[in-house]
Amino acid sequence: MEQGKEKMLETKDLIIKKGELKDWKDMYYNLWRHAESAKYMLWDVTTSEEEAMKRMERTIAFESTHPYAWLVYEKMSGQAIGFAGLEILEEGVCGETGVAFGPEFVGKGYGKQVLNALAEFAKEQLGAKKFISCCRTANIPSHKVQMACGFTFSHYEEKIDPRNGESYTLECNYKLL
Repeated sequence: MEQGKEKMLETKDLIIKKGELKDWKDMYYNLWRHAESAKYMLWDVTTSEEEAMKRMERTIAFESTHPYAWLVYEKMSGQAIGFAGLEILEEGVCGETGVAFGPEFVGKGYGKQVLNALAEFAKEQLGAKKFISCCRTANIPSHKVQMACGFTFSHYEEKIDPRNGESYTLECNYKLL
């Protein structure tokens, strides 16, 4: 689907589109203030409404230069509940750049809907033949979502978390489209 000139994706329960300044409050209360949501990601928890407003401005600026970075909205409530994105890795290959939801929105099948929507978009709109999704090996729920979406193990990568300098292992999986 198109939203103006920008791409918008839609699943059964979700709308995936560019964020708006008014979304700062939803993102703060639904995602950014929750340590459990940031645990396996490369972002820090936002600790105040003032910080959340500034973060939303940075998010909008980032989305304006990254065409495949979006917020995720729950259709039923209309709230911004997380984010999702993808990138072109090489010709015919795309990968997700991160998918996150606040704790109240985990376990509802939203991760599967987003991952499948991203892969479908990569195939239909970008001509991808392969889609890659990675998660930390300790992030069992994300691993389970990838497997439920038909991904196959590819490889491991050793990484350093820039927030704390700790090493972690990234599991990368792929899906042929």
